[in-house]
Amino acid sequence: MSEQSKSVLEGFKAFLMRGNVIDLAVAVVIGAAFTSVVNSVVKGVINPIVGAFGTKDLERYRSCLKGPCETNAAGEVVHGIPIMWGSVLGAVLTFLITATVVYFLMVLPMSRYLARRAAKEQEAEEKEAETQSAEVLLLQEIRDALVARRGSASGS
Repeated sequence: MSEQSKSVLEGFKAFLMRGNVIDLAVAVVIGAAFTSVVNSVVKGVINPIVGAFGTKDLERYRSCLKGPCETNAAGEVVHGIPIMWGSVLGAVLTFLITATVVYFLMVLPMSRYLARRAAKEQEAEEKEAETQSAEVLLLQEIRDALVARRGSASGS
C-alpha cells in the first residue's frame, strides 16, 4: 500500500470511530423504528377519529381541480385533475405527532440536563476561582511580609 492510501484509510478509520458517526447511526435506526410507531398511531387512531366525520382513509379525501373527477373500479382517476389533500393532511399529522414526541421525550429533557450540567460546571469554576483568589491574596500577604522583613533587616 502506498503512503497516501494508508493515510486515507487511517483518516477514514478515525472518522468512523468518532462518536458523532455512531450517534448518527443509532439515531437513524431509532428514527426508522419510531416512524413505524407514528404511522401505526395515525392509521390506527387518527384515521378512525377522522373517519367519524367521513371516510377512515385519509387518502380518499380529494378535490377535483378541473372538471368532475371520475375514477375506475381500482380507484384510479380517469378524468379530471385531483388534488390529494387527504394524503397531505395525513403526512402533516404524522409530522406533528413525530415532532411533538421527539421534542417532549428527547429534546426537552436533554436541554434541561445540559442546562443543569452547565450550571454545575459554572458553580465549580466560580468556586475554583474563589479558592485561587484566596490563595493569591495569601501569597501576596506572605510576599509583603517578606519584603517588609527584608526592608527592616537591611535598614538596621
